[in-house]
Amino acid sequence: MKILAVQNRMGIGDTIIFLPYIKALSKKYNTPISLLVKESSKADQYLHQTNYIDKILLLERDNKTENRHSGFFGSLNLIKDIKKHNFNKIIIFNSSFRFNLISKLSGISEIYQYPLFQKNKQHITETPRRFFKDKLGLDINEDPEIYIDEKSILQSIEKFKINKKEINVLLGIGGSGSTKRIPSKTFLNVIEKIQKIKICKFFLATGKNDEEQIILNEILQSKFKNLCIPLDNLSIKEILPIIKNCNLSICNDSSFSHLSAALGIKTITLMADTPLIYGSYSSKMFPIIPDGKKTVTHNSLAKDKINPDKIFEKIIEILN
Repeated sequence: MKILAVQNRMGIGDTIIFLPYIKALSKKYNTPISLLVKESSKADQYLHQTNYIDKILLLERDNKTENRHSGFFGSLNLIKDIKKHNFNKIIIFNSSFRFNLISKLSGISEIYQYPLFQKNKQHITETPRRFFKDKLGLDINEDPEIYIDEKSILQSIEKFKINKKEINVLLGIGGSGSTKRIPSKTFLNVIEKIQKIKICKFFLATGKNDEEQIILNEILQSKFKNLCIPLDNLSIKEILPIIKNCNLSICNDSSFSHLSAALGIKTITLMADTPLIYGSYSSKMFPIIPDGKKTVTHNSLAKDKINPDKIFEKIIEILN
């Protein structure tokens, strides 16, 4: 039995959110599942040791450039790329007629897909949960899980001199948009509070975007610089075992919040400008919303209203 799952959303978080469904498929059919995902999902960086994942195929298509899977001839290329793997089943996490037709022309005999032409207002977690219940008879209520081996975890302890007697904290200070990036002063306030009562080390996870680098450098140039280790020159694959050695994570709505929670680390998610579900879908996530808000969504624009006192209170609750 060879099964392909299609998840064509853009980001790391989008892919991680769907992992419980992929794992359930693997368990039901007793076989690892192959994924068709976009390169921007970076799935090969964090699913390479996850045993319910088989092959990772890249969907080379976006809205900006003409590439291998764009347009009519791109569809023919995609059919050719899928067909050579001889999949028996395909599960499509979208309502696209294009993917339905491609699946049929790829010779896949069993096609399971969201209802066609119903793209609007599909909930990121409720839609696949209902789909799996109705079409496959599976009740899915698990957290996403990704795996890394013990050897990598032990090597990171040695390489980064991680002291397990200290409190090791991942700070996910990056983010895909400027409205999601909490100011450095908020993180510095939290560092100041916690280091007064605990011996800590902070690992700073961010990208190379100019604004992200400004936040990183403001923290590294502070009086707490000796407590902080930047990770911006490492790949996601290299960062995973470091995260696994942390006691907790404090993250903007970023890839690192999703990765951290999927590794089983209790993760405080700072939700300033994204629907709350993206920081609360896992039992390992503990969302902090801006002062004066009952919830958050797109265009909440409240990154300056995340209260460091609330973050600190949640840290103490988690550590105790």
